[in-house]
Amino acid sequence: MSSPLHTSGHSNEPTGVEYSHGEKEVAFAVEMVDAGSDSDITSDVNPGELTFEEDTAGGMGRHLGVFSCTMLNIGAIIGTGIFSTPSSILGSVGSVGASLMLWVLGFALSFCGLFVWLEFGTMFPRSGGEKVYLEAAYRRPKHLVTVVFAVNAVILNFSSGSCIVFAEKYVFDAHLYLLLVIIPISILISAGHSADLWVVRGIAIGAICFVILLHGFTPRLGVYVINVLTLFKTVVLLLIVVTGWIVLSGKTQVKDPHVNFRHAFAGSSHSGHDYATAMFEVLYAYSGWQNANYVLNEVRDPVRTLKIAGPLGLGITTTLYISANIAYFATSSKTAILESGTTVASLFFENVFGVQAQRALTVFVALSQLQSIFNVAYSASRVNQELAKEGIPLPFGNRLWATNWPTQRAPFPGLVVHLIATVIVIVAPPLSIAYPFILDVAGYPVQIINFFVILGLFYLRWKKPRLPRPFRVWLPLAFFFLLVEAFLLIFPFLRPANGVGDTPPLPYYLFCLVGIAVMMFGVLYWAIWKLMLPYVFKFRLVPRKEVLEDGTVVTLFSREKVE
Repeated sequence: MSSPLHTSGHSNEPTGVEYSHGEKEVAFAVEMVDAGSDSDITSDVNPGELTFEEDTAGGMGRHLGVFSCTMLNIGAIIGTGIFSTPSSILGSVGSVGASLMLWVLGFALSFCGLFVWLEFGTMFPRSGGEKVYLEAAYRRPKHLVTVVFAVNAVILNFSSGSCIVFAEKYVFDAHLYLLLVIIPISILISAGHSADLWVVRGIAIGAICFVILLHGFTPRLGVYVINVLTLFKTVVLLLIVVTGWIVLSGKTQVKDPHVNFRHAFAGSSHSGHDYATAMFEVLYAYSGWQNANYVLNEVRDPVRTLKIAGPLGLGITTTLYISANIAYFATSSKTAILESGTTVASLFFENVFGVQAQRALTVFVALSQLQSIFNVAYSASRVNQELAKEGIPLPFGNRLWATNWPTQRAPFPGLVVHLIATVIVIVAPPLSIAYPFILDVAGYPVQIINFFVILGLFYLRWKKPRLPRPFRVWLPLAFFFLLVEAFLLIFPFLRPANGVGDTPPLPYYLFCLVGIAVMMFGVLYWAIWKLMLPYVFKFRLVPRKEVLEDGTVVTLFSREKVE
């Protein structure tokens, strides 16, 4: 078997490209060939060490179109939230009208965020998402934002939540014996063994291993699976929506489908904390609209595609979300929804189709979670590869993690990084308390990163007003979304109504502090690598570039002795 690493000639440089070996930055030439224009952007906004041509070299090339990118975004947004959170949101705000208003507001806020990411994504049509945007805006200290982002991405970007939900709540309920082809431990189910903790964990680990192997060795098939399962998600929601219309027409067994809409705002809460709590859940249900930004190196005509797929994906999802909520409220009374103790979608299927239909819902949601595992692994592996290409010091060397070995088409080492983080979170903590706490920890740094991305947009508008921007967000919308992110950062520190939060006996604010600590660890890691070690051992880091076997260009750092 050939080595995954390969150098091109003695100089380790791509043909026709000239490099320096000092600290001088490489000029950044963004070729918006697919957008129909050529633009030169000066080196002082080049994200990272690699030029646009170098960063997009290698791998499968540009094989994703508008349809696949739209599916990536829709699949990332639609999760279990729309099947369960409408009941908890109703419980928080107290009325159907207020609940629906929050879903509309969540749509508006999400579009504000999408427009910010569209401006960045069309300016820098490269894989990596927030990594690229932070590098463009925050140039000094050099590599600081890259390392901080990398620590957060490697440690906290996992699919454990979807794997556990897939295994624990839905696989056993639906008896999805198709898992027999994934891991032998599924035989325990059909043999009559109880679904104890380690069976749940075994199924979850088997699911993520199956996804990683499929993405790693048959990458095109992995994309097809994402598209098919996303279409399945969409069809299920569309079924709920159409059924809701039929119920509202009065042609079903539901006696009074309009009861919740006659006095829609009756019983609305007057507590700001209740609305803030509900808004937090709504925004979480809408999250994922930026998923295509993470894989732009593989997108055909990336500027045009992103400008179509982003709004289209979020628009389709929003229409389905609001229509599904109306369908839920048409089939069940407010009291029944609040007292059911089940997901609102389950109550919907029971009222319309009967008790047996509830079993079908568990199959739907299980496959929805499987799609989420495929989706997150695909985008996370590309982000991991982009981080390795920047030369950040990683175990066994960053060349290994940057390569597309062994197929030369998919970043299998980047997938393995995602697999390791996911398996650790599945196996290590107890599921009752520590597991939801870890999920909360993983979410908080994302809000910090988003906050600084938006600040970076304002900074570049001020300092670099002449940069080519194929898409420009209206600044009041960007400022509005900045306030939303500030709210998401501050709100978890506010004392909840029950005084203990959702992970007692742990303090309700502890996950915020741990999330901040993870990012501070990134700062420490950078300081040791860039400042402490060079100072103690009297050397300086000199960047150079190397071409791997599949054409991927990676940055390496040599140590040059300082007298």
